[in-house]
Amino acid sequence: MSDKQLVIVTGASGFIALHAITQLLAAGFAVRGTLRDTSRAEDLSVALSRHCDISALSFAEADLLDDAGWDEAMVGATYLLHMASPLPIATPRDENDLIVPARDGALRAIRAAAKAGVTRIVMTSSIAAIYGGQDKNIFLDENYWSDVTQSIGAYPKSKTMAEQAAWEYIRSLDDKTRPEFVSINPGFVLGPLIAAKTSASHEVVRRLIAREVPGIPDIGFNLVDVRDVASAHVEALRRDAAPKNRYICITELLSLRQIAEQLQIHLGPRGYKIPTRHVPDWVIRLIAIFNPSLKVAAERLGPSHRYDTSHVRSDLDWRPIPMHQSILDTADSLIDLKIIDPQ
Repeated sequence: MSDKQLVIVTGASGFIALHAITQLLAAGFAVRGTLRDTSRAEDLSVALSRHCDISALSFAEADLLDDAGWDEAMVGATYLLHMASPLPIATPRDENDLIVPARDGALRAIRAAAKAGVTRIVMTSSIAAIYGGQDKNIFLDENYWSDVTQSIGAYPKSKTMAEQAAWEYIRSLDDKTRPEFVSINPGFVLGPLIAAKTSASHEVVRRLIAREVPGIPDIGFNLVDVRDVASAHVEALRRDAAPKNRYICITELLSLRQIAEQLQIHLGPRGYKIPTRHVPDWVIRLIAIFNPSLKVAAERLGPSHRYDTSHVRSDLDWRPIPMHQSILDTADSLIDLKIIDPQ
């Protein structure tokens, strides 16, 4: 029997989750990852083995939309990282396709963890649970919540409702059974892949390199590297200051033009031609009517929200990777894993 503390990581095949698993194993924890289908476990193990010792890694089958398997997955656990949640590339027709699995899945995992005696839970949320409906002229901190009574979009609504439901459930427990609880609220996540499966956040870089965009709209992204998001989760498990807090994880605000320029400098000598031509706002809004994949871009047009990240830096001693390096690492990873064809 291992004397290592066991961390359950839900949605273990996810982009951020795989980095969190790598860091947890390197830090001396045992990890049990949950998957909707454990047939993927072998491939994930092989991918993770290239980055760390996986002798303390195991998997369990559990689905966000099904009660089966969750109690068994939590047996022997000290901690839970609840990271499983849908992240769409395009806006769904029915917002409940995102809201239901995000909210109900969070509650399934957290209830099972509390029942099993888990002592601390860290949940992956998003700045989408903060910025919806907020004034872009103010700096947002962790005291803000997205206003789900406004038309803020399915994804922000799902992240807000899931995180609020989790906090409400934790507060409903009595002192003897209540785990400590923390939420991590990252911005737009870039960085290298561990397994050859992209997330929706990679589409910005992938489409630029693959020249699948007509040009550069006037949009910005509050960016953070996946390795820094993972480290925030790991530190939130260990630090005394973390419980009862939310933490915004953002490194830098960059425009799409700035991202494209950095990619062109990095990849131009290798034969890649990154689009740099400006596309007016009205063109993006018009195309988005007929192309749902551009609806998210249309929603980002104009000024971006701004955030106070002093909390995560002080409590978790968070020192993020510069986004210039993260963008280049993202591009190299997409090419190395043959997600984008080499030139």
